[in-house]
Amino acid sequence: MKEEDQPIGIFDSGMGGLTIAKEIKRLLPNESLIYFGDSKHLPYGDKSKEVIIEYSGQITKFLLERESKAIVIACNTATSNALKEVKALAKEKNVPVYDVISPVAEKIAFTFNQNVGVIATKSTIASHIYKKSIRKLNRHIEVQELATPLLVPVIEEGFTNHTISDIVLKTYLNNKKLQDIDSLILGCTHYPIILNEVKHFYQNKIQVIDSPFIVASYIKQDLGRRKLLSYNSDPVYKFYVSDLTPTFAKLAKKFFGTNINLEVINIF
Repeated sequence: MKEEDQPIGIFDSGMGGLTIAKEIKRLLPNESLIYFGDSKHLPYGDKSKEVIIEYSGQITKFLLERESKAIVIACNTATSNALKEVKALAKEKNVPVYDVISPVAEKIAFTFNQNVGVIATKSTIASHIYKKSIRKLNRHIEVQELATPLLVPVIEEGFTNHTISDIVLKTYLNNKKLQDIDSLILGCTHYPIILNEVKHFYQNKIQVIDSPFIVASYIKQDLGRRKLLSYNSDPVYKFYVSDLTPTFAKLAKKFFGTNINLEVINIF
């Protein structure tokens, strides 16, 4: 198989990374994809840095063994804790690594935003990676961070567009830390699943950042620069999970249609 026709490997702690995978599929319809959702260990947001590095490393090795031409860390928590280690593993095979934070931070830093809010898992917020990344590029932007740990389990359990998600969202978004923001970053790849609920809360008064589009656009541009874009007319999508949940299966089919390979595999 030609290098450019090898699959893009994508991983997340669960099904949230499907929001990134879906956008990559939309912008890069000729690319084959391998997705690994570590649903057995989710959420990553309350795990130690050492454990997140271990899980991320094992998944990266799994994706590299399947000849992935690029690795996408479709998880903010894994990015903020294990990016260095994942890059080191991929470098051995000269495979590029893309994260979900750097492209967004770069986009925000050079727009007209002045006071940016970030909601994410406890681990991502504790790392201050968004604040550091944005202010490194533009020190004039204020960044307000808020840990929102209940959102991932709410989404994973399928309670979207539901009284439960509405109560949790209102409780978080009414927090005083977010009162004066002009834009909001959904700093977890699960969160775009509730994008419309967040937009409804704000009634278009602030900009809610479309992270999957920004990340997928960056990947498309960089693969093009590396001459790694595929023009395969028959791409293959493979989905692996460490534990199959009904919600994951339902959402994967919703995003990618019925013709998907969904396999439970234990790599740990």
